[in-house]
Amino acid sequence: MANILVTGGAGYVGSHACKLLASKGMRPVTFDSLRNGHREAVRWGPLVIGDIRDKTAVRNAIVDYKVEAVFHFAALAYVADSVAQPDTYYDVNVIGTLKLLEAMRETSVKRLIFSSSCATYGIPDVVPIDEDHPQRPINPYGRTKLICEQILADYARAFGFSHAVLRYFNAAGCDPEGDLFEKHVPEPHLIPRALMAAAGIGPPLQINGSDYETPDGTAIRDFIHASDLATAHWLAFDQLNRNAAPIVLNLGTGRGFSVRQVIDMVQRITGRAVPTNLGPRRPGDPPVLIASTRLAAEAIRFQPEYSDLETLILTAWKGIRSIY
Repeated sequence: MANILVTGGAGYVGSHACKLLASKGMRPVTFDSLRNGHREAVRWGPLVIGDIRDKTAVRNAIVDYKVEAVFHFAALAYVADSVAQPDTYYDVNVIGTLKLLEAMRETSVKRLIFSSSCATYGIPDVVPIDEDHPQRPINPYGRTKLICEQILADYARAFGFSHAVLRYFNAAGCDPEGDLFEKHVPEPHLIPRALMAAAGIGPPLQINGSDYETPDGTAIRDFIHASDLATAHWLAFDQLNRNAAPIVLNLGTGRGFSVRQVIDMVQRITGRAVPTNLGPRRPGDPPVLIASTRLAAEAIRFQPEYSDLETLILTAWKGIRSIY
């Protein structure tokens, strides 16, 4: 049984990846500070509580568990927070990744799957966005992810690292079997905020901009299920095991839904109205973000299974009801 270090494995997407790894006969070793993660989400392997910036702690976890590869989810990931706290974001996301890579290099572990983001693209010139689109991030969060991608490329050239960079679009949904949930404090994501507003356990949903050049005036996003993201990580890992060449892929569905379309689906599924407030656009928010899925389908044969809008919201609703 191979041991895989999963940084941020107590978090939202990381915990879904841990469950999948266990189903594939791997042992996920979660390394998490529990700053934003949840102890109860660590159910398929051991938990090491530590900070990704602590190289000694990371190195000890790799050695103690004879880790063979790393899935790297640990990061801060809220755009608005990154604007207010760029120092913290560069420290955790960039310095943390450097410390992890150095711990890996010292222990001769050279396979890494990196959780990146479509935020590295900034405001796109065209949609759907393919992997060759210029990367011009417009906020500190996106810049930290791009810097980490560049560091990984340099480590691959200099030290023989084998890595995959997976640029998520909008992660959503919860484990279809009900074992895992999404819980952020505060909750930044559209679908759970809409569900919480409908259930009366959250404030009215703030619609950030209703004057975009889109069919209904609200922003359009490409949503992808957390379980599908976990599957993509596994497929990328499997590909690296067969061919060490670097992999850089977008992870989305190739289809976008507007904020109002999401609200309509939430109301249909829950049978409840979603109270809303209209607000201005957030600075730098693109009107449309949709992934090109061609390369992921070709390179790792990735086909999302749970990422239609109805399934995304149904599983998220199940998760909301299990928490509150």
